[in-house]
Amino acid sequence: MGFHGGGWWAFLSHDEKQRTQVDRQLLRRVWVFARPYWPKVIGILVTIFLISGMSLIPPLLFKSLIDNAIPNRDIALLNTLAIAMIAIPLINGVIGVVQRRLSAEVGEGVIYDLRRALYDHMQHMSLRFFTQTRTGELMSRLNNDVVGAQRAVSGTLITIVSNIVSLVATLAIMFVLEWRLTLLGLAILPLFVLPARRVGRKLRDIRRKSMELNAEMNADMNETLNVSGALLVKLFGREKTEIEKFADHAADVRDIGVQSAVISQWFFLALGVVTAIGTAAVYWAGGHMVLQGALTIGTIVAFSAYLTRMYGPLMSLTNAPVEFAQSMVSFERVFEALDIPVEIEANPGARAIDRASGRIEFESVCFTYTEGEDSTPAGLNEITRFGWGADQRALLRRGKQGDDSSGSDEKSSNGRQLKRWALDDISFSMLPGQLVALVGPSGAGKTTITYMIPRLYDPTSGRVTLDGHDLRDLTLETLSDNIGMVTQDTYLFFETIASNLLYAKPNATEEEITQAAKAANIHDFVSSLPDGYDTVVGERGYRLSGGERQRIAIARVILKDPRLLVLDEATSHLDSVSEALIQEALQRVMRGRTSLVIAHRLSTILAADLILVMDEGRLVQSGTHDDLMVSGGLYKTLYDTQFRFEPNSGSNQPEEIVGAKS
Repeated sequence: MGFHGGGWWAFLSHDEKQRTQVDRQLLRRVWVFARPYWPKVIGILVTIFLISGMSLIPPLLFKSLIDNAIPNRDIALLNTLAIAMIAIPLINGVIGVVQRRLSAEVGEGVIYDLRRALYDHMQHMSLRFFTQTRTGELMSRLNNDVVGAQRAVSGTLITIVSNIVSLVATLAIMFVLEWRLTLLGLAILPLFVLPARRVGRKLRDIRRKSMELNAEMNADMNETLNVSGALLVKLFGREKTEIEKFADHAADVRDIGVQSAVISQWFFLALGVVTAIGTAAVYWAGGHMVLQGALTIGTIVAFSAYLTRMYGPLMSLTNAPVEFAQSMVSFERVFEALDIPVEIEANPGARAIDRASGRIEFESVCFTYTEGEDSTPAGLNEITRFGWGADQRALLRRGKQGDDSSGSDEKSSNGRQLKRWALDDISFSMLPGQLVALVGPSGAGKTTITYMIPRLYDPTSGRVTLDGHDLRDLTLETLSDNIGMVTQDTYLFFETIASNLLYAKPNATEEEITQAAKAANIHDFVSSLPDGYDTVVGERGYRLSGGERQRIAIARVILKDPRLLVLDEATSHLDSVSEALIQEALQRVMRGRTSLVIAHRLSTILAADLILVMDEGRLVQSGTHDDLMVSGGLYKTLYDTQFRFEPNSGSNQPEEIVGAKS
């Protein structure tokens, strides 16, 4: 499935000004996640009304104490008022605990749903997405942004509702007590609104910038603090450079944090001064009214208490657009990730095949890692720099990655990039049970072909079929169940050997695990370890050697028992003992299965039923070893330069090597 007009990454690069508006669509999407918790939301609203209502009672108690109990020497009333002054905060506190429990359940529930939805969506993204995406950015979305969204639900929104209820109730009582003083207190309202609007926009921009800088810092940490990155840093002695680079990112995060804190404090300072002016005005006017006998002392004391309760929520509500807008940034960033289209998915009505026979056909398949509007080989395509954020920091790296043909695109005379075809009009068939070998120079498109079969990528044009069915018309579960793949870059989880093997078949028995390990020539090694199959392999399996990791990967595929095998032999960098063990294991696992192998060894090529010779994305030759040697061309050149004097059984004579096939 192609995405025109710049691809799915263009979806993430629209102008920042278009993303700063808190619109109804965004609020509706937020409500979709909050809707399952509506009974608890109602419970929260009830507690808000109860707490706000009971919080209005203490000033009235003070008024009664000053105007009635003390002047009239009413001991009973005095005792009642004292008990009420203790009971009300206690009851409010208990209701507050209930409210906090409900808000926490809603907030944590929303964060769970968001994380699950985002992780689920990322799991369905294509390999293209991950080859062009920095892992640290994804981690920032799953952690920082989702937590920010949770704070919006369980903190900001509840605070806004509480303040609205409290303000309305307080104003009602204040109007009853003395409407003239209430109007005087409200006269300074414009002084709250004007600075809030200006500062709100500024703080929102700072909030988004802060998230982007944190994501950038997380991405750098992720790249240099994993075992592969750390190894590269140490091999090239770049520790100081990386420390300085990280320090720069951390300094940016620090500076924008300081900027946000200072702006916020100036804002609250201004609001505090405005509040002081309003309070002084009310006390001044109220004092004159008391002296004139228009008000009682108890009334002015109660009124002053309500005045504080009015300005507190008023200040918060004045800043509410600021806080609400900042909190919505987190939802925006999460929804941006959720809205990335899924590139690889089954067509509607896709069918399932329980056990495929294993016939694979490529029909005029063309493929490019550079998506664009023009799908012709001569078409022009501009690679835009795209990212999740307002600035030009790239979440998704430009260019194509992940293939042995991932060289730079050619450029035309005007500087625009020409689409480079990784595969150009590829057609061939693999019969059930056949061993097909892929050979060719680096960058020929061999790995791209292997990625087409399990649908890690889809053809730009043409189609790939399994048993006559277009792969896009089969369920992804069908492909996963029937296809097994072993890549050069063997990946093991930071788990035990047994757990890594069970990843292929979670319900496998101990006997099945042992048999798979024996077939992969790894059982004896595992058994010699102190913890056996319970040995933890470490980050990416780096506690094991390359050959050991490769044999565990082979055992994992054997345990899966797929009908088709896609193998990228990774034995050229291994010692002779490991290589021999892996070659023997591969011969065992390929028996009776349709196998497509990127061949690095002559023994595999000689055993192949069909050899496909690739060059610059094209299938230039196909046939058996003997046929290709007779016809000459690229295969014979590769054989003479790469395989002719390959050591085999202690001999370097080509006649003896060829004779070994029989």
